[in-house]
Formats: sequence, structure tokens, C-alpha cells
Amino acid sequence: MCGIAGFCNLHGNFREDPGKYYHLLQTMGQVQKHRGPDDDGVFLQRHVGLAHVRLSIQDPKGGAQPMTRQLADGRRAAIVFNGEIYNSPSLREELKKDGIPFETTCDTEVLLLGYLRRGLDFLRSLNGIFSLAIWDEQLENLYLIRDRLGVKPLFYTLRGQTLVFSSELKGILSHPDVQAEVDAEGLCEVFGLGPARTSGKAVYRSIREVLPGTILEFSGGTVSETPYWRLESHPHEDSFEETVEKTRFLLTDSIRMQLLSDVPVCTFLSGGIDSSLVTAVCSDEMQKAGKRLSTYSFDFKGNDRNFRANAFQPSQDRPFVDLMITHCHTEHRYLECTNDDLYAHLFQAVEARDLPCMADVESSMLYFCKQVAKHHKVALTGECADEIFGGYPWFHKEECFEANTFPWSMDFTPRTALLRDEVLELLPLEEYAKAAYEDTLKECPALAGESPVEKRRREISFLNLRWFMQTLLERMDRTSMQAGLEARVPFADHRIVEYLWNVPWKMKSCGGREKGLLREASRGLLPKEITERKKSPYPKTYDPAYESLLRKELLSILSERTQPIGRLVDPRKVRSYLEKPSDYGKPFYGQLMAGPQLMAYLLQVNYWLKARKVRILL
Repeated sequence: MCGIAGFCNLHGNFREDPGKYYHLLQTMGQVQKHRGPDDDGVFLQRHVGLAHVRLSIQDPKGGAQPMTRQLADGRRAAIVFNGEIYNSPSLREELKKDGIPFETTCDTEVLLLGYLRRGLDFLRSLNGIFSLAIWDEQLENLYLIRDRLGVKPLFYTLRGQTLVFSSELKGILSHPDVQAEVDAEGLCEVFGLGPARTSGKAVYRSIREVLPGTILEFSGGTVSETPYWRLESHPHEDSFEETVEKTRFLLTDSIRMQLLSDVPVCTFLSGGIDSSLVTAVCSDEMQKAGKRLSTYSFDFKGNDRNFRANAFQPSQDRPFVDLMITHCHTEHRYLECTNDDLYAHLFQAVEARDLPCMADVESSMLYFCKQVAKHHKVALTGECADEIFGGYPWFHKEECFEANTFPWSMDFTPRTALLRDEVLELLPLEEYAKAAYEDTLKECPALAGESPVEKRRREISFLNLRWFMQTLLERMDRTSMQAGLEARVPFADHRIVEYLWNVPWKMKSCGGREKGLLREASRGLLPKEITERKKSPYPKTYDPAYESLLRKELLSILSERTQPIGRLVDPRKVRSYLEKPSDYGKPFYGQLMAGPQLMAYLLQVNYWLKARKVRILL
């Protein structure tokens, strides 16, 4: 993985002051150096500047960027690319048959030469995760392109006639013409939807995000967007047996493809069915090559004493991790996070995301990624299985199914209970969230003749793909890349998502179990104890000392009048809230973010406002 950044002005000339703009490109790249600690480069022409920082995974010696290529017909283009194209070997062979010569074995060159030979239609042949910018010298067009499911980030803003873009928001914020400002809409994102974020919006005023599966074209000084991929609904005609077989093939094929790397690969292993399947397939492939897979599991120091089983988190991971280590003969490392590490990384996670995020659910992942990155550059994860196979409780609970709002965030009280009354008058939080929910449902691909119940199931699946999965993918990208680690997500292969989108619920939940289809597709690859394990999400700490630390720090901040969050949050309301016992069983977002995480989120909001010097426009 890498980081990209740049700017384009079709009516200006950056070469008139090259020193200034080379320095600016270097700055926009260096603030993202964690994404690419191995190498960096810049490209500057009359109308465009491109910057790149590189984490070397494929062809470490030959894949330097920005990269330029020219065909025999004179067509020339430059590219900066963040991601991996898993089917690049086969695409390279196809292009070679067309007479296209190659200088490297990296996937960046496949992308660039594929574009020069076949144009933007080449995107439809890609299997991978990517965000990229292509400058076509002949057309004088800049294209910003993002993968189908939005695994890799890409932000942009238009300042006068100059388009500025970057993998991370900090790259854009380092441009002298861009100020960190947030208005009522941005604050509605933070308090009404956070830690989720509306696709296409970046919270900061006037900064946008390239939508997943979309080509953004900057031509003639104007921006236009064209989707190149959308989900389509159609009747599922495969039998149950055929569905299980095809699902198994797609899963194992995706995992095997994502082993493509010129550096060692590891996996995250929680002992759940998702990460266990990824680990089992990877281990089998590596054993064929005479290698042993490395695996990592995550937990919190003292959780063996402090863990509290509840409906969302019924069991600890360790016994199931141990079972998989024996089953797959992996070289395993158990990683634990202390309260102090968890608290410190709350704010490092904000630096990584440039926004308040998933509190300690995110800060712990950042800590763990840093530990993994000491030994590996590439990790395969089990992320995204719950969204496509229906693993979350809101796929099953009646009250979630019938809720006229986001089913992972049905209780709006914590979002409004702590804000100042005058702020609540200015921020239509519930109305904003309701509009975002309804707008998403309007985009859900309908299937003619589907029953109301199945239509609603499809809506919940679409909400998960567009919202909840995006939040977790963003968490995975920022925490891993902040550590210089490439985290891959085999379950987010677009072929799997397309196929599972149309599989009826009775097949997905076969046997009356969450992720029943995944369990069936995994039989024979995993121990029965794993395929029958009740879902238990990513771990979190249950240590009361951590909660006490959060309470103490939040009260301390609210006692200081100079802290920016004091303009938004009512200290009296917070003190009253903190006097009540925490309820770990009633999260305000997802499955894990309950009372302690709300405190941590407010601490993150305050840090974000200070660290980014955010100007509040209310």
C-alpha cells in the first residue's frame, strides 16, 4: 500500500515556480509518510503535480512512483496508485499478447499500460483494492478513481480552479489554500452519525471523498463523476448445494489471490469463523510451498479477569485461537494491550483518521497493527464477512428489523443528551440522520416481485454495505497504514459481494444460524468447534480502571474553559451522565461502543478540534 497526493489546474502553470510546487508536493506526501515508509517521489508538469509515498510489496526495486509510460502511438500518461491489483499477473499476460512491453513486474505498470491501451474500460477487469490518479497528457485530463467497495481512501477539494487530492485528509489540509473548518453539516456528521460518515462527505467543509466504484474526471476546470460499478439485484437461480459450492470457491479463490506478495504474509486470527477460514486457506497454500504461516491474535491485559459475557460478546477468543493454531500449525503471537497503551492510542487514532473515530475500538487496532508491523508488511484479515453474510444482530432482531433508522444506532439519546441546549437548537441531529438513512434506502437496488420482508432484508444488507462496512474498512485502512502495514480484506472481493447480494436470506441463514451459509461453505476446512462457534465480535476491554481513567480525563478537560469541546458539550450534563453506572449491553453505535466508548469519543472530538485547529462555523 501507499499514499498519494497532488493537485491540478488546467489554467495555470506550476512550472513557473517549480521550487515552490515541488516543496508542496513533498509536504503533501511526507505528512502521509507512514503509508509509504520505503520510498517517495514527485512529478511536476505545467498543469499537474503528483506525489507518492511507497510501501514496497510487489517488485520493491522496480515499482517506483509516480510512474510515466508512453505507447508507440505517442500516448503518454502518469500515475500514482495506492493499493493492490490481485489479478495483475493475468492482466499483464493479456497486455503482452497485445504487444505491450513491460519494464517491471509491479501492478502499477499493469494499471498504467492497461489504461493507455484500453482506456477507462480497463477498470472493469481489475480485481483489487485501489485509489489512484491518472494524468493523461494528450487529453489533459486528471482522473481520480476508487475501488468498487471503497477499501482504499481518496479525498479531494476544489480551490478556485485548482483540484487538490490526497489519500488522507491530512494531505489536503497541508495545502496552504485549505483550512480546517467544520460547519453545521460537519457537526451533524460527528454527533448525529459518528463514528460513521456519509459516503462522499469528509466532515470538513468543502472537502469531499471520491465515491466507491467511481471515476472522478477533472477536465476543462470542471469536476464530473461517473460510476463504473453498481450492485444489481436479480433472482438467485442456484440450488442450495450450488450456492454453497460457489460460495466456497469464491472465498477460497479470493484468499489465494490475495497471497500475491514479494514479502512475507501473515493473518489476523481471532478464532471466529471469518479469520479462521482466511488463516486455514493461507496456511494450506503456504505449507504447499514449504512455508509456515505467521498469525496474530489480540486481547486486553487482564481481560481474563474482567471479561463480562453479554448478548453482543458471548465468549472470549483465546480457546478458539489455540484450537486454530494447532489445526493450522501456525507460528503465533498473542498480543495484549494495556490501559495506558489504549488511552494513548485514542489520540494517535485521531491523528491517523484526521477525525474522531471508533474510540478504543480503533485505538486498540492501531496499537495491535503497530506490533504486527514490527514483523510483517502484509496481513490478511476477516473483515467484512458479517456485512455480506448477515452476521450482525440487526439482521436477526425484530426491533432492529423494524426500526426506521440505522439498526446499529437506534438509541439516539446519547448523541443529544450531553450537548449544550443552544448547540442542539443549531444542529438538527435526528433529522440529519433520518435523511441520510432515507437517502440510502432510495439507492438500494430493488428486485421486482420481492416480498416486503425480503425487500427489508435487502435494505438492511445495503445499509450495512454502504455504512457499517465503510466505517470498519476506514478503521482498518487508517490503523494499518499508520503503522506501515498493508491489511487485506478477502471477503470484500467484489465477486463475493455481487454473488451474496442476491442469495436469499433462507440460504444465508441456513440452519437458523447467523452466517449459516458461511458455516456450510467452511465445513471440512475448519474444526467443528469453529464452524459452530457463536459469533463474538472484535474484543474490547472490560477493565473498570480504564473506565475510571476516561472519566477522570473527561472531567478534567471539561473543567478547563479553554478546551474547544466546551463550546459544544454541557459540563453539567456530562457530570450527571458519569454518575450513572455504565451499561456495556446497550451500545450507542454498533456492538462495542457503549458508555465508556462515548466518553472516549468525546475525548477524541476535543483532541481533533485542538490538533487540527478546526474552526467551528456555527
